[in-house]
Order: sequence, then C-alpha cells, then structure tokens
Amino acid sequence: MIGEARLRELIDAVATTVTTHADELTSLDSAIGDGDHGLNMKRGFDAVAAEARSIAAKPLPEALKAIGTTLVMTVGGASGPLYGTLFLTLGKELAAAPQDYAAALRKAVDAVAARGKSQLGQKTMLDVLYPVSDAVAATKNAEEIVALAFAEAEATRDRKAIRGRASFLGERSIGHVDPGARSSALIVEAVAKVLN
Repeated sequence: MIGEARLRELIDAVATTVTTHADELTSLDSAIGDGDHGLNMKRGFDAVAAEARSIAAKPLPEALKAIGTTLVMTVGGASGPLYGTLFLTLGKELAAAPQDYAAALRKAVDAVAARGKSQLGQKTMLDVLYPVSDAVAATKNAEEIVALAFAEAEATRDRKAIRGRASFLGERSIGHVDPGARSSALIVEAVAKVLN
C-alpha cells in the first residue's frame, strides 16, 4: 500500500504537471472545445494540492475519494465529474480489494465511460485510460505505460469526435489532439515517475 510520504509526492507531482501544462491544455481545448480545460484542471488540482497534507494522511482509498470529491467540486465543465468519478471509484474499489490495483483501475475507467456515456475510440480521455488500464493489467513497466499513454493521446488527432463538446464540430474535429486524452497522458506520466 502507498504510504503517506509517497502519496504526498504523487499529489504534488500530478498538480505540478497539470499546472505546467495548463496553457497547452487550454490551447488544445480552444481548437475543439470551449477553451477552459487547462484552467479548469489547474483549479481542481491546485485545490487538491492545497489539501495535500490532510489528504495524504488518510488511508489510500480515503485519500483517493477525497481527491475525487475535491475535483468534482472545483473543476468546471465535463472534466470535474469525469476525473472525480475516476478517483472516487478507484478509492471505492481499493477499499474493497486493497491490493488489486489493475482491477480497481479498470472499474474506475468503466465508471468514467458510464458517467460520460462514451466508449473507446470516440476521441475522449477513454482513448488513453482504457489502453493504460489494459497495460497495467498486463503488468507492463512504467516506461511502456507512459509511452503508450502519449501515443494513444496523439492518436486522437486522426479521430472524429463522437462524444463531448468536440463532437459538435463533426469532421472538423479531425486534426486536433483531444485535450482530455492529453491531460490523462500527462497524469499517467506524473504518477509513473513517482511510482517507478
């Protein structure tokens, strides 16, 4: 199980990554969405970082639920409920089966899909999260998982958006990386660097 110091390190790493890339994420979202993904994500993870000490003092399942709740309450747009659902479900599943990280991740990604009424291949964050979930289940190493996450995010460039705000653009959504897929890849990288 991940201890308090490592959990604090994870929170700081993810928050720093999101903040560092906020302008990039906003730029991606400006092309095919409403241009607020980076700012919304930064606001949410700044709020998580501000509570990092108290969150990291909790057992991992409770810490994940606290992160999820904070994101739901502070991240605007669709991203708050979706990322919030990811962390809330991770916490719930790990409370039930503390060592089964792969199964918990898969159930959390399934919960995001259900919340967003979306599936793999529709140019969303799921295009990164499902392949990463499969890679974790197959016990791939951190480098392979990170490389896969970024490759899958980049692959959304050639897809037409079926779900989310970008879907209103139809064919014009092709040629742009999905901002949610990109932010998912960045978070995967931040987590992998700490856990590796």
